[in-house]
Amino acid sequence: MKTNKALSSLGMAMRAGKLITGDEIVLKAVRKGDAKLVIIAGDASPNTKKKFRDKCGTYGIELAEAFDRDQLGKAIGKPERVVLAVTDAKFGKMIAGHLSQNSEVDHIEQTTGQQGQ
Repeated sequence: MKTNKALSSLGMAMRAGKLITGDEIVLKAVRKGDAKLVIIAGDASPNTKKKFRDKCGTYGIELAEAFDRDQLGKAIGKPERVVLAVTDAKFGKMIAGHLSQNSEVDHIEQTTGQQGQ
């Protein structure tokens, strides 16, 4: 099986201490502006997806819906994870670039830098 660059990059970000997980911790990072990219599992509940879509939209944080909770957890060496936030701009940009090339991404919502669209 081919290694996915986005998942490998998430593992690197975790080892570098530039990734956080968990609903409340990620929400707090979004509110403070510390989150540069939020990734939510494709198998997350509709309520969870809406909560993060709304919050990221309000604060101008890029949101990607990709993979499933098992894949996200394995990528960072943890049990299942539903939501992750990358707290480093360079890691965030690199991972978002890998995600945009990945066919497993359901949608990527670009909320930063779009005015009046």
